[in-house]
Amino acid sequence: MRRLALLLAVLVAGCGAPGEDAPEPRQDEAAQKIDVAKAGDVTLLVWDQEVRGGQRRQIERLNDEFQAKYPNVTIKRVAKSFTDLNTTLKLAVSSDDAPDVVQANQGRGVMGTLVKGGLLRPLDEYAEAYGWADRYAPVLLDLNRFSSDGETFGDGDLYGISQMGEIVGLFYNRDKVPEPPRTFAELEEQLAAAKRQGDVPISFGNLDKWPGIHEFQAVQNTFAAPDDIRNFVFGREGATFATPENDEAAAKLQQWAEDGYFTKDFNGVGYDPAYQQFAKGAGPFLIAGTWLLRDLTDLMGGKLGFMLVPPADEERGPQALGGESLPFAVTAKSANPDVAAAYIDFLTDANAADVLVETGNLPAMPASAQPQGAAGEDIFEAWRTLADADGIVPYLDYATPTFYDTITAEVQQLLAGRRTPDEFTGALQEDFEKSSG
Repeated sequence: MRRLALLLAVLVAGCGAPGEDAPEPRQDEAAQKIDVAKAGDVTLLVWDQEVRGGQRRQIERLNDEFQAKYPNVTIKRVAKSFTDLNTTLKLAVSSDDAPDVVQANQGRGVMGTLVKGGLLRPLDEYAEAYGWADRYAPVLLDLNRFSSDGETFGDGDLYGISQMGEIVGLFYNRDKVPEPPRTFAELEEQLAAAKRQGDVPISFGNLDKWPGIHEFQAVQNTFAAPDDIRNFVFGREGATFATPENDEAAAKLQQWAEDGYFTKDFNGVGYDPAYQQFAKGAGPFLIAGTWLLRDLTDLMGGKLGFMLVPPADEERGPQALGGESLPFAVTAKSANPDVAAAYIDFLTDANAADVLVETGNLPAMPASAQPQGAAGEDIFEAWRTLADADGIVPYLDYATPTFYDTITAEVQQLLAGRRTPDEFTGALQEDFEKSSG
């Protein structure tokens, strides 16, 4: 837990943009840890985005175990893609038939907006009752905290807890990458060599738009210092996106697109088809998150490797995009909040941590189970390396309520050659200034 605390302390706190007064989120004063078996017949409606191999397997297994333990509870699961969840969640939790439990993305765009609208239930009393502070480092809980008006991120009431840690890095095909690159220059040499050989250097599908954030930040981490990124995401005084380092990163990513280092017509290719083509041998590299570990292992077996994007030089410390998975939250309109909280506790206890490891995931909680396979070992080692180096940086789309829409659109335009690097950074800075204004 010491290492985990070091890893995630960099993501704590920061103030959002000023907004209108929000209604006070509701919390039943009787919120408590209960004997679920004595709760009567209960149906929990749960919305999640655990749709891929390892994610799907762990949630299905834990749901089955929960219902076996409590036959009086029926879990009605609605599984959605990340994009679908983000676009439909606010309407769903506002309705009279709101789900009981939802995954609400951290940051101001989703969780902050829902908190501001009084649509999520504070969970502090449940956290005390179940001992979540003993399960998580304080900073992990802080990532899912907001002030009741939704303006302060990283402090205030607790609105959810997460299951998994996340790193966005380089998956690679060991048959095509016998010697993983040690520096960014060596990576570029291998990309150029793969292109000459007729391979797809980096498998990439950006039809879903959000993967472009990961592609940009994978390159950005080579140029920008981690504190500069953190300060921007959390809106700290003096923070800006219009920097020479971000211009350089945008120019480099655009150059990669122009040089043909990505999947052909990538803006029209889906995320899943792109990683599946990589698994079939399309080329040496895939920039993606650790949530794909189980899917790729199933497809590639021992050929799969994982590494952090290498730094500009070997003396520079490791740095990577990441954090933790979407937290599970209880909606304000849930008719069964105590059972919902017990369900979330079950998804994140010691047994759940081991289930996550066994199904090819990286748990945010301590686990006794050990990763299986070389790629799993690579990922756990990368997690420890980033912790020791204080090298993880948060997702840029946390920055403002509208930043997700702005950056996903602008990355598409940048990669299509319809934005210059300084126009790209300028557009993102403009979004930031409007939100801060």
